[in-house]
Amino acid sequence: TEMVYVIERVCGICSFGHGWGYCAAVEGAMDIQVPRRAEYLRTIWHELSRMHSHLLWLGLLADGFGFESLFMHTWKIRETILDILEKTTGGRVIFSVCKVGGVRKDVDAATLKEIDEILAKIRAEIEELKEVFLEDDSIKNRLCGVGYLSKEDAIELCAVGPMARASGIRLDMRLNGDGAYGELDFEPVVTTEGDCYGRTKVRIYEVLQSIDLIHQAIAQIPEGELSVPVSGPATGEFMARIEQPRGEAYYYAKGNGTKFLERMRV
Repeated sequence: TEMVYVIERVCGICSFGHGWGYCAAVEGAMDIQVPRRAEYLRTIWHELSRMHSHLLWLGLLADGFGFESLFMHTWKIRETILDILEKTTGGRVIFSVCKVGGVRKDVDAATLKEIDEILAKIRAEIEELKEVFLEDDSIKNRLCGVGYLSKEDAIELCAVGPMARASGIRLDMRLNGDGAYGELDFEPVVTTEGDCYGRTKVRIYEVLQSIDLIHQAIAQIPEGELSVPVSGPATGEFMARIEQPRGEAYYYAKGNGTKFLERMRV
């Protein structure tokens, strides 16, 4: 259980997914069935993390080509996402709410409703951002045709995440249905430009998609327990795959019958 605190620090920007991936691998190795409410909460936090990561990326992109007001506005919206994460987990970067067997904290109905309302307001701001990022000529001049990666090269180089989807590859680990994803309606954002413009388009549409996924999850979240008791050593092995904001991450756990894992790989 203590390893969750360590593994989240693989990356601050996608820390939640690392905690989830590790827990999913250990749960698989120990044949633990996680409560449905916990799976929904994990999904909501994971999509908030995706928004936080993509908005960070988009802001730094704007900063990279000198559009400072766009950078600041993008990060202003991201700050609201961090506020939601802080309110529901206690942390802004490292959350530590995942544990083997479920989650450590609940989110009450009133707070879920408030999150839904905040994200509905943010959607309008992101729609404005979308117009600037995708329609402004000065931005298109800097992105279109730059860093081109064909579909064939993306497959050859094993591209994942937005990088792959911007080159026309329908690759998204969320389609495996882990967490609550199997009960949510969505289709991966795929575009064919294959350049920096295409990768920008995928990320900004995925921010809007995350709002929709969180809305669905809040509407459908079941009542119930947050975790199940975990006891005994891990004796099996398991591989979990998570769609992190920047692409597929792979978590492998192997038990040897003691309280320590024999192998853990990310």
